[in-house]
Amino acid sequence: MTAPSKTIALVGKFNAPGIAESMSELASFLDRAGNTVVVEAETAQYIELPGFQAMSVADIGKHANAAIVVGGDGTMLGIARQLAQYHIPLIGINQGRLGFITDIPLDRMIPVIAEMLEGKYVSERRSLLQAIVVREGHQIFSGLAFNDIVVSRGTGSGMVELSVEVDSHFMYNQRSDGLIVSTPTGSTAYSLSAGGPLLHPSLNGIVMVPIAPHALSNRPIVLPESSEIVIEIVAGRDISVNFDMQTFASLLRQDRIVVKRSNHTVTFLHPQDWNYYHTLREKLHWNEYPTVEGALN
Repeated sequence: MTAPSKTIALVGKFNAPGIAESMSELASFLDRAGNTVVVEAETAQYIELPGFQAMSVADIGKHANAAIVVGGDGTMLGIARQLAQYHIPLIGINQGRLGFITDIPLDRMIPVIAEMLEGKYVSERRSLLQAIVVREGHQIFSGLAFNDIVVSRGTGSGMVELSVEVDSHFMYNQRSDGLIVSTPTGSTAYSLSAGGPLLHPSLNGIVMVPIAPHALSNRPIVLPESSEIVIEIVAGRDISVNFDMQTFASLLRQDRIVVKRSNHTVTFLHPQDWNYYHTLREKLHWNEYPTVEGALN
């Protein structure tokens, strides 16, 4: 991003308060800095940015050098899956709540982006999961997940019973509310709420976390990234599989969900002073050691 005349795509959470003003300010700044600014087509339908071309995700993948996402983690998850096959670096500006992966504060947007345009940034690559749903020997659904793939029961229905294999080896039958299969990035999302471990995003692992298991001996486990996980529906009603909680497929008994690491990865560009542990402290509200003054008060 250090050379002039880069093509930079903007993606926005179009229903966020104040998003139009933030997007307009960012687009104007990038344009004045000598870049070609394009707006992702769906974003352009809801946010008017006169003078800037709307572009499909496929065209962004072919022509853009980077994409800047203004919104929350959900907005980033959606565009990350779509752009993964094109290997476009992503930059996240937090206009949402948590901001684990949209990590640039809105009030520092312009100065931080200015430094990043000068090459002052940290580059980081993250993995994705892919899965297919097989019914009676035929694939009926496929999807990518940046955070997690979740097999779960419907609201008001009883437990689901799942049979799990890893690399063609039977692992267990599990009765629970469901099962989370997570990337390291997703270990701070639903997996964490269900009692799963935190994984540093540079680790090449896959996390499996039962959701409220009937047997307390069913515990979270971290598997090698090369693992192929097969989850079969044994019993239950109103069961579905969700990809980052944004796309889903309804499941029937004997359906099989085959999960493995995707061949695609996503590259994030962070501010130069970005630190993963600082992000955890800030977002998870971990206590820090008190200052001497604080300890004496």
